[in-house]
Amino acid sequence: MSSYDLNQAPLRDLNRALHALRPDTNETHWTITGPDGRHAIAVGLDAPISVEIEGNVGYYCAGMNKLASVVINGNAGVGVAENMMSGFVHVRGDVSQSAGATAHGGLLVVDGNAGARCGISMKGIDIVVKGSIGHMSAFMAQAGTLTVLGDAGEALGDSLYEARLYVRGSVNSLGADCIEKEMRDEHREQLYAKLQAAGLAGEVSPSEFRRYGSARRLYHFNVDNAGAY
Repeated sequence: MSSYDLNQAPLRDLNRALHALRPDTNETHWTITGPDGRHAIAVGLDAPISVEIEGNVGYYCAGMNKLASVVINGNAGVGVAENMMSGFVHVRGDVSQSAGATAHGGLLVVDGNAGARCGISMKGIDIVVKGSIGHMSAFMAQAGTLTVLGDAGEALGDSLYEARLYVRGSVNSLGADCIEKEMRDEHREQLYAKLQAAGLAGEVSPSEFRRYGSARRLYHFNVDNAGAY
């Protein structure tokens, strides 16, 4: 196990060492202490390693992640797991806005609440938030799932494409072209799988959630819908 104290050595050196790891590395578990809100910790990982960060992190932690498992024992700033390709990111606190933005794959789990624009322009990531999410979440979300055990803020799913949104609590309002949809067996099965992956199997029932998706009215311009653009 490798340990790195950011109060004793530069962040640039840490990220350089992580980027240098080969896929067959024996240094598979890293512990990072003293993050103290620093930005861009453990970004661009491209190896099947485990990274545990002890404390709060700043912007874009675990951004562009690929293959790695990153656990943050604290809160995270803007854009955690932004543009993630694969792997697993777990925040054991709250996250700021734009969590999982533009991400193509992998799983992001947030134990607390998420700020505005959670999952904005998501392209295949699965996001599970155990608390509530802020306004404009899943804006222009294209693919993947967003599962929220708490409430959702204003304009959920605005200009949504084909991502699936599952919310257990209340929704303040839906964005343009986002509507509530029927929960069929296939959706319950998918939701159960996401809850199971987040360690929530048996704790929460898929029957407690409602599903939201695209009404598909904005795929092509129609003058009758001009006011919704």
